Amino acid sequence: MGAAVAAAWLLLWAAAFAREQDFYSFKAVNIRGKLVSLEKYRGSVSLVVNVASECGFTDQHYRALQQLQRDLGPHHFNVLAFPCNQFGQQEPDSNKEIESFARRTYSVSFPMFSKVAVTGTGAHPAFKYLTQTSGKEPTWNFWKYLVTPDGKVAGAWDPTVSVEEVRPQITALVRKLILKKREDL
Repeated sequence: MGAAVAAAWLLLWAAAFAREQDFYSFKAVNIRGKLVSLEKYRGSVSLVVNVASECGFTDQHYRALQQLQRDLGPHHFNVLAFPCNQFGQQEPDSNKEIESFARRTYSVSFPMFSKVAVTGTGAHPAFKYLTQTSGKEPTWNFWKYLVTPDGKVAGAWDPTVSVEEVRPQITALVRKLILKKREDL
């Protein structure tokens, strides 16, 4: 009897830890230094972007990302911005300076996180997940990963693809989410 109970407990324990990982199962430090579980964004559509303040893509992307946030967020959608200094050293400032720049220059209202690495051995685990599941690794600033409400990657685009070009896919996911929520009422 003892061995059977022990085996049952072992199976339960293994099942609890074998829960499939998804984007929302990670934690990240926000731009103000607080550890945040990305779980808080589960149930919404997310566009995860590695941002930089001094890139040729900065102005176009920040403006379009903020417009997207204004149009679709925050109940069903969020841009999740992760500053990164790995490409051309185009995000050299402190988190405080990055946040101030984004809020002052673009009136950014979407969630921002602390500066991270998005490629290589030191890459943030959430970006390792995004890269592995999409098969696309960031090679420059403003890579965009579309994440479904259940934490799966629905698409990935490099910075030469504008936010406007990705908008129809984002809108379709948000529309599907809203319809599903209505059906559940």
